[in-house]
Amino acid sequence: MWPAAVFGFSTASSAATMPVTLRLVEKALGVKNSVASFTIPMGTTINMDGTAIMQGVATVFIANAYGIDLGLTEYLTVILTATMASVGTAAVPGAGMITLAMVLLQVGLPAEAIGLIIGVDRLLDMMRTAVNIMGDATVSCVIAQSEGKLEREVFSNPEERGQV
Repeated sequence: MWPAAVFGFSTASSAATMPVTLRLVEKALGVKNSVASFTIPMGTTINMDGTAIMQGVATVFIANAYGIDLGLTEYLTVILTATMASVGTAAVPGAGMITLAMVLLQVGLPAEAIGLIIGVDRLLDMMRTAVNIMGDATVSCVIAQSEGKLEREVFSNPEERGQV
């Protein structure tokens, strides 16, 4: 999955990386097209694990920067809101910043606090895109295995992967 991770890192867009991810999941990991052609587009659209993680970490960082202690209720709110917001985040660069404002407001933090991290967001966006892509590939393999549509000889043969 290295080529997809690098492509996703450089573009910061899961949507732009989808053709590369789809090809690699099928050819290098052995997921049948009947599974991959559903799971990869679905994952690109709603499976934004990197975005959810970043929003949680960013919210805790901003709360600490403002000297605000978050209690158990606020942490649970951050987890729930970040997860739900990440599902609705577009697979394009910078979209996570928009939904981060919603997460911040849910725990009583000012939306303008995004300014604390916006300067490094491009690098964060590149990293979370790579995480999102890897998550999509992982889920595709898990579902293919559960459905009996994972070619184990392709998945288990690292020599073949370099020739995709």
